Amino acid sequence: MGLKSILSIFRRKGMTSSDLLKIIVEQNRSKAGVAVNDTTALKVATVFACLRVISEGVAQVPLKIFFSDGENRVDAKSHSLYDILHRQPNDIQTSFGFRETLVIHAALTGNGYAYIVRDPSTRKIFEIINLVPSMVKTNEAENIGDKPTYRVYGKKGDYLDLPKDKILHVQGPSWDGVSGMNSVAVAREAIGLSLTTEEAHSRLHKNGSHPGGLLSVEGSLDSEQYKQLRKWIDENHGGVGNSGRDMILDHAAKYTSMAMTGVDSQHIETRRFQIEEVCRFFRVMPIMVMQSDKAATYASSEQMFLAHVIHTLMPWYQRLEETFDTQLLTKDDRRKGYYVKFVHQGLLRGALKDTAEYLYKLISIGMMTRNEGRKVLELDPIDGLDEPLTPVNLMGVQNE
Repeated sequence: MGLKSILSIFRRKGMTSSDLLKIIVEQNRSKAGVAVNDTTALKVATVFACLRVISEGVAQVPLKIFFSDGENRVDAKSHSLYDILHRQPNDIQTSFGFRETLVIHAALTGNGYAYIVRDPSTRKIFEIINLVPSMVKTNEAENIGDKPTYRVYGKKGDYLDLPKDKILHVQGPSWDGVSGMNSVAVAREAIGLSLTTEEAHSRLHKNGSHPGGLLSVEGSLDSEQYKQLRKWIDENHGGVGNSGRDMILDHAAKYTSMAMTGVDSQHIETRRFQIEEVCRFFRVMPIMVMQSDKAATYASSEQMFLAHVIHTLMPWYQRLEETFDTQLLTKDDRRKGYYVKFVHQGLLRGALKDTAEYLYKLISIGMMTRNEGRKVLELDPIDGLDEPLTPVNLMGVQNE
């Protein structure tokens, strides 16, 4: 349903567009008292950092189309989609920028969309263009077995209904299997508390070390005296520059502080906890958004980075690989042996020592052939390395 249709319904009920706006704002307002939506959520440093960690982790890894005949695996550079996915999906973006934007949308709103430009006669794909999630609405299929369609809105409120084969749709975690769950909506309270905590801490510093207090004088002040006193306080004791400055009072005036310091109000601890809370929603380890653990060592940090690749990035690799396989490649392509793959081994270079030891042990005892070890590293096989090695201490038994 478009905005014009919604407005017409409200007008029939005697409501104005202002009433509609008020309802929308209240629906997005968190218990902390601030409106939380896609725009305000990006102002939270942890949210933005989580999106960068995930999207850049996906975008920086080479994305290729491979061909496998069951034994050998080669880069399918002759495939028409190879250069589109690996280098340039459209005239404006590189592959890095396209994937970065697609994953930011999917991780934040639950859905990443792109328009697939096909040749009308051959159905060949020659361009893929990012779409802003707010411009696209997924229409569920009316009958079981039917494919969903997509309604794409223009800037002037017009729209166009498109079939599934013209829209690339990357879903985040989904409840109904049709659309991904909006992370901002799910994490509204955690993000809202982060916003209000940051605002409260900013006001604390804006007003100086003692942002609130009671200044009492003998007798009463007229309006002019009040303005002069207010101006004097603002000029001499307001702001960060006057933080900690002694206050000199006369005429028996007394100042009673009614404000807590940042430590007393535990702002720092609250903000640290909110960083961890937001990270939980995006499944990102705090160390990846520069939230260091005082107990962390170099060795433990290395394992944390490895865990980030396995538990945070690998699900996104799998999600995009299967989406590209099923929505960009044809069934005939997949039957022939074509598939899309992120070459993520470069991210595991910090753990290559462990990987090398693991493969060496399995190969040396004959549990794995050398070509099988090369396959783990995404390397092509070499002739003569398909036979398992026989340990020296077992050769005598075989000769007997």
